Amino acid sequence: MAQNARVSDRTVAVLAGGLSHEREVSLRSGRRLAGALRANGVDVREWDVDSALLERLDTDRPDVVAVALHGGEGENGAVQQVLELLGIPFVGTPSGACRRAWDKPSVKAELVRAGLSTPEWVALPHSTFRELGARGVLDAIVERIGLPLVLKPDQGGSALGVQVVHSADDLPAAMVSTFAYADTVLAERFVTGTEVAVSVVHDGDEPRALPPVEVEVPSGFYDYTCRYTPGAATFHCPARLPQDVLRTLADTALDAHRLLGMRDISRMDAIVDSSGAVQVLEMNVSPGLTDTSLLPTAVAADGTDLATVYQALVERAATRQG
Repeated sequence: MAQNARVSDRTVAVLAGGLSHEREVSLRSGRRLAGALRANGVDVREWDVDSALLERLDTDRPDVVAVALHGGEGENGAVQQVLELLGIPFVGTPSGACRRAWDKPSVKAELVRAGLSTPEWVALPHSTFRELGARGVLDAIVERIGLPLVLKPDQGGSALGVQVVHSADDLPAAMVSTFAYADTVLAERFVTGTEVAVSVVHDGDEPRALPPVEVEVPSGFYDYTCRYTPGAATFHCPARLPQDVLRTLADTALDAHRLLGMRDISRMDAIVDSSGAVQVLEMNVSPGLTDTSLLPTAVAADGTDLATVYQALVERAATRQG
């Protein structure tokens, strides 16, 4: 109770919205977090990330900022860099580590160097297809990775622009669709298995992994619609996996969190393949907080609630040095 009393004396600004493709999801995350904190007696401001933000931060300077932004400036380190420049404490990963985690191919390369597993991939810019000929490059991708494969923008989240391709004939159109979201596309081997998300929170002395959330969808592909339509996906928490696999998932999420320099909170998306191996798909510095998001599901399964977790994170942000 003493910690809650300290936090309730602080002003917390929840940043959400922005101008990315994930604006609406971010606004939903921000509203849910702000409402949860207010219900626990915290003085909360809800601010959109627009041209008025700097003035708000100057005239109504909060004690701590909680970043509930998804995509764009909220995850690529831009907003975090501004907060660091202004000397305003915030919940979340520092700007430099955000920039590292924002680029999916770079993250996958770091994971491999650290001995963690991730599906085989190639990442190529749009210019490569223009200069070398799309057909030849696409044939080389299929030859290297095989089918089915997954196409995804090299940056961004919420499965926006992600395509699962089962046939070489469908690949050109799918590539064009994904290029609408980014100048570089990551082509990744499609791994069958159990899709799982593991959130990490640092709300105590050490970061800890929350119970893994298993995602079950009829189509087998957890796309944007499934993520944000109530009832479109079924969640099992903890995941219906053997205890040794659950331990491996927790260890892998913590290893990746530390490896990439993440702070306070993160989420690992992974596939547990038929052999029981954990294949890391992505790492997220700003997990969703909507009614259908996976972090709140894990928090509830852990026996706590979003407000309690974030109040601890706010207190850590307000009192840490540097």
